[in-house]
Amino acid sequence: MHIAIAGNIGSGKTTLTQLLAKHYQWEVELEPVENNPYLVEFYADMPKWAFHLQVYFLHSRFQQMNRIMQGGKSTIQDRTIYEDAHIFAENLFENGILSERDYANYRGLYDSMIPFIQAPDLLIYLRADIPTLVGQIEKRGRNYENSIRIDYLKNLNKQYEAWIASYSYSKLLIVDVSNIDFVNNREDFSGILEKVEGEIFGLFR
Repeated sequence: MHIAIAGNIGSGKTTLTQLLAKHYQWEVELEPVENNPYLVEFYADMPKWAFHLQVYFLHSRFQQMNRIMQGGKSTIQDRTIYEDAHIFAENLFENGILSERDYANYRGLYDSMIPFIQAPDLLIYLRADIPTLVGQIEKRGRNYENSIRIDYLKNLNKQYEAWIASYSYSKLLIVDVSNIDFVNNREDFSGILEKVEGEIFGLFR
């Protein structure tokens, strides 16, 4: 079983990934953030480092997918390779941060990788409004995220909604996290578990 969790920056992907992995005693694949050699520079100067960052994420995610496919263990993954291309790289290109040349090169790499990976059995999309995203980003206190602009988050949310509307790689579960607290409220987490298990059991019917 392979479950992947998608969502904007600050939507709670990593936290939910860890909670579900602990609950089900599954393997976990987290997004390569803390040791990312480009992230700090990217937020300081997006046009200069956008291509480097996106290629780093693409490579890291492809390695994750290979580990999941070859490992043979049930795994929960924090963000997917699809988001790298359809959300983040596309958003950078559409906003003139990633040049047409670099975007074409990046998409060529992405398109060459996709035939070799297997989609997750279930994608959980965490939908969150801007105040929720900003609140979560401020709460975790990463210095390099202080420069994230509201319009950047808004553009990413638009990209996510458009992508989710046409998502067809696997089963999809949408969870609106704007008005729930699945970390501190057990009932909220139980509600998510109930929805997830409904989808998981449905995979075997």
